[in-house]
Amino acid sequence: MKKSLSILAFAGLLAIVACGPSAEDKAAMDKKKQDSIAKADSISAASAAAAATAEKMKQDSISSAMEKAKADSVAMAGDGKKEGKKKK
Repeated sequence: MKKSLSILAFAGLLAIVACGPSAEDKAAMDKKKQDSIAKADSISAASAAAAATAEKMKQDSISSAMEKAKADSVAMAGDGKKEGKKKK
């Protein structure tokens, strides 16, 4: 009984070892992992660049709106002074 139990345990251990991935499979998994990391990095870089571009566009829009508002304000102030001089 003890001998058959030892043989059965050895067979089970052998089956577990045999079911593991081969060296080629491990290399393929490592390659896939590296590829996915590289792809994630490139997506992250592209996303960061897009966010920076969007932020720059937002700042440019705000800046041009403020310049336009300032120019309109100066123009309105200039028109008011002219009208004021005409009324006197």
